[in-house]
Amino acid sequence: MKKTRILIADDHTLVRVGLKAMLHYQPTMTVVGEATNGEEAVALAGKLKPDVIIMDLMMPVLGGAEATRRILESDSATRIIILTSFGAAADMARALKYGARGAQLKEAPAETLITAIHTVMSGGTAISPEIQQTIDQDSDIPVLTERQQGILDSTVRGLTNKEIGVQFGLSPLSVKKYLSIIFAKLGAANRAEAVAIALRKHLLKM
Repeated sequence: MKKTRILIADDHTLVRVGLKAMLHYQPTMTVVGEATNGEEAVALAGKLKPDVIIMDLMMPVLGGAEATRRILESDSATRIIILTSFGAAADMARALKYGARGAQLKEAPAETLITAIHTVMSGGTAISPEIQQTIDQDSDIPVLTERQQGILDSTVRGLTNKEIGVQFGLSPLSVKKYLSIIFAKLGAANRAEAVAIALRKHLLKM
């Protein structure tokens, strides 16, 4: 019997241990690898060619949404299920836009994730009602790149263009250009409006 090959991508050791223990008791599933950050998930996906990747949305080094994009650009047959306990609605919408087949809450019962794995392996999608409701409430969520998201987060924290430039290795002029693009995507005229919209639409990673 061919088993579903699963890669677990989460930076929390206890989460990985828990998921691995849960999947160990599934006769049709086997864990083939574990990743602790987004870049490692991309590398292992290319090396191991798993059937399903259980991907934490808020991964370090490279976020879960961007890791999803890179993985599926290389292998569109991989099914990715996003796990989250919190996070920006924009990140979740972006991960689904990039091709993630499922989105589940970390707090959900084990049976829910097992069912989601079976569903995506059968060609379906498995998005929890709570996550779907959040996305539906903000159906016009703008899709920001990783760099744009980071600059938006820094803007909301009150950093100046110069400080943001130091953080991302950009000139103040480049930061200004990035902000113009971000404001256009948000439909904001200035920083104050951008902050208000970002908070209202749950766009922040902080």
